[in-house]
Amino acid sequence: VQLQASGGGLVQAGGSLKLSCAASASGRTFSSYIMGWFRQAPGKERDFVAAITWTSTPDYADSVRGRFTISRDNNKNTVSLQMNSLTPEDTAVYYCAADTSATYIYVDHRNTLKFDSWGQGTLVTVSS
Repeated sequence: VQLQASGGGLVQAGGSLKLSCAASASGRTFSSYIMGWFRQAPGKERDFVAAITWTSTPDYADSVRGRFTISRDNNKNTVSLQMNSLTPEDTAVYYCAADTSATYIYVDHRNTLKFDSWGQGTLVTVSS
């Protein structure tokens, strides 16, 4: 599956951005995917941000819980990440990812290795 992320940009601290990721999958297939967002700051590893299961159950990294909201629209084959109360520490390239295995098991999905498809990344820069 091909993933196309969008919505990044420059925002001041305390502001908001909404990222979107479109998948080139059929609606029935997309609904079975576990979708995730990861981010990578310069010189750092790619870190888990959020994921959403086939039942739309979300999971968040501690650093973003309460500020970010992940959602999906299976009719449009999209997953979104609403980011509020942004801080300079949120500055990174954000990647959407898909686990297309359709095993309907959510285990250890904070690990990049659980996802088999990746988008190209979209840059989010938060100025202080």
